[in-house]
Amino acid sequence: MPSLFSYVVRYDSGFAPNPFYGHCTLATCKPAIRQSAQVGDWIVGTGSSERKIRRGNHLVHAMRVKETLDWRSYWADARFQKKRPMRQGSRRQSCGDNIYYRSDDDSCWLQLDSFHAHADAAVKANHIARDTGTDRILISEDFYYFGGEGPEIPANFRDPARYDLCRKVRQRKRLRDEGWIAEFVAWLRTFGEPGYYGRPLDWVLEDG
Repeated sequence: MPSLFSYVVRYDSGFAPNPFYGHCTLATCKPAIRQSAQVGDWIVGTGSSERKIRRGNHLVHAMRVKETLDWRSYWADARFQKKRPMRQGSRRQSCGDNIYYRSDDDSCWLQLDSFHAHADAAVKANHIARDTGTDRILISEDFYYFGGEGPEIPANFRDPARYDLCRKVRQRKRLRDEGWIAEFVAWLRTFGEPGYYGRPLDWVLEDG
């Protein structure tokens, strides 16, 4: 039976999740979800209710896990070479999440200049430890990414008596109600074919 994990997307930059180049990937952050989710499960991110954002009742993304990889495999896989970040490139290129690889002597993880590095490209040891501590990337081709332009979530998916999809805090929650999940997926399908539907919130705010 598939599960559904929901969480608040506090920082929506196109980095985590990364919805570009035909795959939505969750490679960094959310270590508990990356550790627990199985192929066939749904991962759902909703907007933040913080005062400066006020997107707490809107959908950011939903992805059905189709595949998982470890960091070594993700780095080496030709499908995900475009997800290696180019910080001076386009917006899509700059937020790549394929950022970790092993040193030549295989003694440690190295980090590309990315959203999880310092502004001067120096590595952030705490991010390396957290991201690679769960050596598992979630991958989907069956996803809906709306970013900061997502729809309001219908009231029937916000019923605390069954399951409130919109988290009030930044912790994850797991649902195993097959009927509820089927209703949610049916609503998703009303938007059409899976894919990229809207810009990350950070881009929306930058563009005004």
